[in-house]
Amino acid sequence: MARVLIVDDSPTELMKLRGFLEAEGFQVVEASSGDDAIAKSKAQRPDIIVMDVVMPGMNGFQATRTLSRDPDTKDVPIIVCSSKSQETDKLWAKRQGAADYVVKPVKGPDLLSKIKALLN
Repeated sequence: MARVLIVDDSPTELMKLRGFLEAEGFQVVEASSGDDAIAKSKAQRPDIIVMDVVMPGMNGFQATRTLSRDPDTKDVPIIVCSSKSQETDKLWAKRQGAADYVVKPVKGPDLLSKIKALLN
């Protein structure tokens, strides 16, 4: 069973994503900030990370850059999940090390197909 780290400062978004992913058989770990995501990535060793962008403190772009450059976490694929839908946001996420990008509101089947593609 793959472990997914969901990073979002919205309890509603965390609950929605957790429910969908657990129903699909994934083990879910949650983080509510960029700093929390880095700590949990090192401690929990997720197979994949779903990262929000707009969060207090360290944002998702900064956390993605930190994780993708750290030898302990650089091989964990990150899907940025944000309400920011401009092409420049998507390009910036990729430049920070993101493997993929989804726009909120997230459609469960779209996220699932991206997760499965990156885990194979």
